[in-house]
Amino acid sequence: MSITKRQRTMIIKYLFLMLVGLVMIYPIIWLFFGAFKTNSEIFGSTKLLPSHFSLDAFINGWKGNGQITYTTFFLNTFELVLPTVLFTLVSSFTVAYGFARFNFRGKGFLFSIVIATLLLPNSVILIPRYLLYNQLHWLDSYLPFYAQAICAANPFFVFMLVQFLRGIPRELDEAAYIDGCSTFKTFTDILLPLSKASLFSAAIFQFVWTWNDFQTVLIYINSVFRYPLSLALKMSLDISGSVLWNQILAMSLLSIIPSTLLFFFAQSYFVDGIATSGLKG
Repeated sequence: MSITKRQRTMIIKYLFLMLVGLVMIYPIIWLFFGAFKTNSEIFGSTKLLPSHFSLDAFINGWKGNGQITYTTFFLNTFELVLPTVLFTLVSSFTVAYGFARFNFRGKGFLFSIVIATLLLPNSVILIPRYLLYNQLHWLDSYLPFYAQAICAANPFFVFMLVQFLRGIPRELDEAAYIDGCSTFKTFTDILLPLSKASLFSAAIFQFVWTWNDFQTVLIYINSVFRYPLSLALKMSLDISGSVLWNQILAMSLLSIIPSTLLFFFAQSYFVDGIATSGLKG
């Protein structure tokens, strides 16, 4: 069976994409197998596979610093991330609904300010926020993260959801009003179910960003028993003179599992949300 020129081109493209994908995923593969190696084998051998698979790195690494285990660090991370994601979705979608569906004085100016804050680097607003939270006695707690999420302080999600809502025909709102729905009922029963894809996209973004955040939690969190995973992994590098890299790799592998599973289970919603959020301006 002869292969046409078009089929040959497609085969070459797929082989190239597979090669690029392998290069990109190789660090994850190395991390996985490195977690089963001994500390000396990681630096003393160039083989990808360990000489024998051992769970000692996972067992000993889970013990943390001897007083606080990674059970606490995982629970801290979920306590930080889940409310932050939930508050972000509620506040950002509410603000986006106001900008997308209502006309009021100063709407264009206010929306311009929201978009302009996207240009501010995080390092510029970090110090003013720190001083504010220090005055409120919120440091060494998760309240700064919750407060920012409740106030829709991340304009990226507001912009993304506004673009999605602008793509939903206003005739649906008008039909709901004719049937007797209030503004709030239209918001919860009509627009909210239709925005499921964009909300999943925003949730994935915020989950991964907060889960992987290091700089902000380093500034706000001081107590070890409140450390999330990002700080716990860094602490594991500092508590001893000789770093047990196999334990670090094992805990790093476990720490990326939740965000990876979330993306794979919700990737269809994620792709749909990203594809449709920029259709209309």
